Amino acid sequence: MLQELTQAEAAVADCLDASAWALPEQDLIAALDAAHRLEQRLAAVKLTLVRELDGRGTATAQGASSTTVWLRNRLRLGVGAARRLVELAATLDAAPAGVRDALAGGAVDVEQVRVIADTVETVHTAAGAEAADKAVGVLVDWAAQFDATLLRRLGTRILDHVAPEVADAAAQAALRAQEARAARDRHVTISEQTDGRLRLTGILDTEAAALLGAAIDPLTTPTGPDDTRTPGQRRHDAVADVCRLALRTGQLPENGGDLAQVVVTTTYDGLTRQLGSGALDIGPHLTPEAVRRLACDANILPAILNGAGQVLDVGRQRRLITGPLRRALVLRDRGCAFPGCDRPPRWCDAHHIHHWTDGGPTSLANAVLLCGHHHRHIHHSDWAVQLGGDGHPEFIPPAWLDPDQLPRHNHYHRRT
Repeated sequence: MLQELTQAEAAVADCLDASAWALPEQDLIAALDAAHRLEQRLAAVKLTLVRELDGRGTATAQGASSTTVWLRNRLRLGVGAARRLVELAATLDAAPAGVRDALAGGAVDVEQVRVIADTVETVHTAAGAEAADKAVGVLVDWAAQFDATLLRRLGTRILDHVAPEVADAAAQAALRAQEARAARDRHVTISEQTDGRLRLTGILDTEAAALLGAAIDPLTTPTGPDDTRTPGQRRHDAVADVCRLALRTGQLPENGGDLAQVVVTTTYDGLTRQLGSGALDIGPHLTPEAVRRLACDANILPAILNGAGQVLDVGRQRRLITGPLRRALVLRDRGCAFPGCDRPPRWCDAHHIHHWTDGGPTSLANAVLLCGHHHRHIHHSDWAVQLGGDGHPEFIPPAWLDPDQLPRHNHYHRRT
């Protein structure tokens, strides 16, 4: 397979060097059709490889928390694109043979495969295996004419074509299946931008959509004729207001050993003189005005840093048993310190570099933040962790993974 793919890659490279401008229009269209078929066939190969790697557990063997995270780092994909690859690979693996053959033949694309697989599953549940086999053929034929969106819409009446005797009775079953898919597909993605802002995307199920609407609608009304905010800006501000209200209740569960809270690091003189900027514990910096605004409605948790930014002392707050040391770890590590992991601080445990049971002290110099997966991994694998010369954690991979065992760092949380 590797040899064939290498030859195919060379052939595609030759196509890039060809002069498309010299082709007559008919040949251009034929070449576009051929490129599209090739793209789908390559997608089938790629998904097969992803499924095999996922089944073998390659990702976890190499220290990643999941195949999605491993693909993100290996192929330099966004986490959403990597997750979609894993999901599509599983869908194709479970799909009927006719669907896999259609993708391998370039007759359908990966989005149509998902629609066909979902629809065939519904038909199989409602009318049995024979009707499901007929549905595959009908849907593949339709896929030659309609995109994934129209194909899903047409698929809601597929039983009229393959099993009309049960179509009406199955309509309700199809509706229930649709609700189940909506529950399965519900998600919210929070992507951190380079300047500290967050990009929020997702799909809410019907109930969550109703709750969100009820919570933010009263807060999105313009405050008066001088309110120049756009509708999108008003919705943004309403979501922020709802979060503030939730934090003020004091009823949110603890997260990572801390009370739900926004933590800002600044200097005492800068705060009192209203001149100093501040930094959130997750990294982004704030203007002096924003620091003062948050200080009006928050507990102050002072941290004393030396000239190199190392934590010397951290203030105490009642009810936080390990607050001082944990706050120091958050200020230093910013999140899970394992290479390639982007888990935030409140999802992490404090790990003793030199195990406490072996006499290791409970101190900043002997601690590192690790998410649950990597905390377990570091205890049950040949990876080692130590503090580097810059005072930050570095991880030594096992010899079977890197014969040179060069130290690796996590660059997701570093500010510089």
